[in-house]
Amino acid sequence: MTKKLTVPTNIKGLIFDLDGTIADTMPIHYIAWKNAAARYGIDFTTELFEQLAGIPLYGTVKKLNELFNKDIDPREMGDSKEQEYEDNMDKAQPVEPVVDLIREYYGKLPMAVGTGGGREISKKAMRIVGVDQYIEHLVSADDVTKHKPHPETFLKCAELIGVDPKDCLVFEDGVLGIEAAKAGGMQVTDVRDYYQVTIGQE
Repeated sequence: MTKKLTVPTNIKGLIFDLDGTIADTMPIHYIAWKNAAARYGIDFTTELFEQLAGIPLYGTVKKLNELFNKDIDPREMGDSKEQEYEDNMDKAQPVEPVVDLIREYYGKLPMAVGTGGGREISKKAMRIVGVDQYIEHLVSADDVTKHKPHPETFLKCAELIGVDPKDCLVFEDGVLGIEAAKAGGMQVTDVRDYYQVTIGQE
């Protein structure tokens, strides 16, 4: 049985990461990255995937170039990965404890999504798991200059919902995102304690 997420009484705004937090898209992202990397002779392990979680698309390829001493065109590899992900993203399931919480607090507390994904693909993921009707504010990789672990994404979310960062609770599954929330002076809940992560299990 899954544990129920709770919100402390002093919280005035809720901010959610998207991939792996609201939508269980991480296994789909992982397979897409694994296949894209294999074409360039890179073994994209689950450990590597977890290490790079939260870095935007082309930034991930740049990181792979550094780690494996490659000279891969970030746009070429990134776009092929993103296309495979988009072709399969309709298989994504909602992360039930988080989506239940979103429904519960809809109309009670202001909410926003802060993600390292692109705006259009993030909006599509929100539609697929049925939270687009509950959350109107979205800060994507396209809306910031400094990505997680820098707190800019979450600080922009706080600004959009009109809540002081210290009164915001961030829900995250990635190490970089958790660091970003703490750097922004926010409270944070690691959602990995609340559902079974299935990365690498096909």
